[in-house]
Amino acid sequence: MKKLCRKIVTGFALVASVSAQAQDLHFSQFFEAPLLRNPSLAGIFTGDIRVQGVYRDQWNSFTNAYRTGSLNAEYKMPVGGNNDFITAGMQMLYDKAGTVGLTTTQLMPALNYHKSLSDDKVAFLSLGFMGGLIRKSLDMTKMTTNNQYNGGWNSTAPTGETFAMPNFNAWDASVGMSYNTAFGANGANSLFVGLAYHHLNKPKNSFYRDATLQLNPKYVFSTGVKWLIDDFSYFTLQADHSQQGTVKETIAGGLYSYNTSSFVDDAACVLHFGAFLRWKDAFIPVVKVDMRSLSVALSYDVNVSQLKTASQGRGGFELSLSYVGFFDRDNAARDAVLCPRF
Repeated sequence: MKKLCRKIVTGFALVASVSAQAQDLHFSQFFEAPLLRNPSLAGIFTGDIRVQGVYRDQWNSFTNAYRTGSLNAEYKMPVGGNNDFITAGMQMLYDKAGTVGLTTTQLMPALNYHKSLSDDKVAFLSLGFMGGLIRKSLDMTKMTTNNQYNGGWNSTAPTGETFAMPNFNAWDASVGMSYNTAFGANGANSLFVGLAYHHLNKPKNSFYRDATLQLNPKYVFSTGVKWLIDDFSYFTLQADHSQQGTVKETIAGGLYSYNTSSFVDDAACVLHFGAFLRWKDAFIPVVKVDMRSLSVALSYDVNVSQLKTASQGRGGFELSLSYVGFFDRDNAARDAVLCPRF
């Protein structure tokens, strides 16, 4: 059964790479990879710079693991004289999947403009763009096909596949818009909503150089609310709903956060506990720790899909690390400046 499942998943990895119905990579800690959600979420944080990395290891229980890594960096700066901001960012993604080593690498610069809508409170409308290079490759030496079975296994027999080359490059582009605001007493609570359109140029997606096989456009609706409970604790709720071709995905959940410091303005250690649900796929408990500018989070997918019998309920774990900082950390006046945040 385990060998059969391994072959099924390996075959799925190859088919997904050449099919027009192939779907995007995703993370359970989607809130730690904001540019993959929507390029207009770049710069929506309290600080000047942000660097975030996420590593995902999936399906070790019954096949060669799917390993995915994301790294994004953003720099936010004021522009003009109307409380507007601009954010420059970079999104990098690496994924290696299955026995055949289907490898995907992305390098995507991003630019986001935040237009201030109020002189009295945090309220910004942001328009972001992201675009760059996608590269996909296969390890042909690890591929097996039915042509190599004829009463027995013959590793020297031709696979029957007609790839011109085991790799290809494509250009990709995304656009998104979001609204970010603060509300409640002294603007203590935060809210954002956003809509993104990924793969707007329908990049090619075929090892056979078939121009008719393209990556489906993807629509992503994102929202989040940060709600203050008292001076030392708050709730954060986040959700994404996406559709790519005929495939839909919804993930939502929240974290309860508690500042263990004795002082309100000291965030030496903030603990976060919570869970998310990817509908009909996985239940995802999350624990996160903030240590001033640094944060680390760990999550695990508990498989609840039809694959749970083969996987025995085991999905994948994710580890994320992020840094958010100011260039003028000793400037007490910076907190009075209106800027995009969440």
